[in-house]
Amino acid sequence: MAEESTEELPSVDELMQRIAENYESLPRQLKSVATYIEQHRGSVMVDRTSDIATSCGVHPSAVVRFAQRFGFSGFSDLQAVFRQAYTGQGAQSPSYQQRIRKLIDEKPGRVSGGTVAREFIAACRGGLDELDASLDDAQFDTAVKMMQQADNIYVVGVRRSFPVASYIVYALQHTPKRVHLVSGFGGMYREQIRSVKKGDVVIAISFAPYGKETQYCLRVAHHHQAQTLLISDSQLSPLARYATTQLYVKEGSAFAFRSLTSTICLCQALFIALAYKLELNVEESKDTGGYDD
Repeated sequence: MAEESTEELPSVDELMQRIAENYESLPRQLKSVATYIEQHRGSVMVDRTSDIATSCGVHPSAVVRFAQRFGFSGFSDLQAVFRQAYTGQGAQSPSYQQRIRKLIDEKPGRVSGGTVAREFIAACRGGLDELDASLDDAQFDTAVKMMQQADNIYVVGVRRSFPVASYIVYALQHTPKRVHLVSGFGGMYREQIRSVKKGDVVIAISFAPYGKETQYCLRVAHHHQAQTLLISDSQLSPLARYATTQLYVKEGSAFAFRSLTSTICLCQALFIALAYKLELNVEESKDTGGYDD
């Protein structure tokens, strides 16, 4: 009986897609549970209902109601979806980052600088492992093709995301593409994004709690029919509705600080993949006798 039940379970991606499609219609408490599940895919299969409820600031019954909202008899049945995915992957324990945080919380006495460094390095490594396991190849290829065909590429990222936005602009400027950093210097986000048009691409890098400036730029891009690439941590974010293509990153964290390692890695990969495509086009043009125009 157990095997038959397992076969009928949806995949994690199918479940998360259903949650995303119904997110806006969920009551506030169930939205909190949905966000928790999206952000803790690696550990939700072993998390206790009471711990999830505490993290979400809701009663445990809300966690059960959430599962029932999506056709499960209880929360343990929803967790089985994630257990099935873990069994199929045969990868390392999905609660790796959770164990790091717990170890830090329980570590008595003072912590040396070297220990801090190693804990943070381990958290970054865990984030990279998760990026490797969860990267959507089809979405990544679509993102590269969008940039390849773009007339202009605009990049926006505020506060914590600003260093990443600055880096990808620096990297993309080593290609023939026209690249613009929407920096907002002088408070001029509106002025810097207003020229975006159909045929352009806007790359938005944003993580919870999602900068209002980035949301504004994505809305403008969507209104002007530009294509949009969202690099974020959740398909339930308010930016997802304006994204043509989405790439998700769950950074490792230690001592309550999230790293940028995985996001930088993903952006470097985007640049390298784009440069590779553009160079291939140049080589093909040379083979046919050079540029016609």
